[in-house]
Amino acid sequence: MSYNNLSTDETSVIIGRGTEPPFSGEYDNFYKDGTYLCRRCNNPLYSAKTKFDAGCGWPSFDAHFDGAVIKKIDRDGSRTEILCANCNAHLGHVFEGEHMTDKNIRHCVNSISMKFIPSTENLPEILYE
Repeated sequence: MSYNNLSTDETSVIIGRGTEPPFSGEYDNFYKDGTYLCRRCNNPLYSAKTKFDAGCGWPSFDAHFDGAVIKKIDRDGSRTEILCANCNAHLGHVFEGEHMTDKNIRHCVNSISMKFIPSTENLPEILYE
């Protein structure tokens, strides 16, 4: 499988499972219609329709495209990590039970792990969660 070239900072987060500083990412305070893709492999992850302002400093979503994301217990054992189901790129963490949306789930995603495609392109609208 062929992957996109990553910068040093992108590699640190996506491969090294790091975290970008809060309120620093390109998509934290970004609300345009479109689709968020995995920066490493271009797998469609989230529709902008599922993005909401959680006030946490990272983009937050309450649903992902069906089959786009996998969850696993983080190295510290206290959080659930989310990864691209296609290439295992580290996206961020998922939190449940916060009651921020009706779906009661928050995917807290590093901006650097994604790239945004405006809604002018036709991508799947099948959502999970």
